[in-house]
Amino acid sequence: MMYFNQKRKKEWNGPSAAVIRYEEGDRAPTVIAHGHGYIAEKIIELAKQNDIPIEEDVSLVQQLLDIDLGDHIPPQLYAVIAEILVLIEKIEKNY
Repeated sequence: MMYFNQKRKKEWNGPSAAVIRYEEGDRAPTVIAHGHGYIAEKIIELAKQNDIPIEEDVSLVQQLLDIDLGDHIPPQLYAVIAEILVLIEKIEKNY
């Protein structure tokens, strides 16, 4: 059995990032971008430049990286994603 130190893994591979999109009326959020290293850095940079909220959750990102681009997130992630969407909605209301 192998154990991975997520902090050390990030140091070796660079950051990881995933982008989801959810619009009212959609069946479920869709994974629209993801990557490691340079790609992740660009995703994070673009999010910051466009004031897009960023949620740092290593476990969630790892699961989202396993989803093909354009696919909806699986039902087992609905609760976590719903919490994030509620948080984003609160942040947007405060602007």
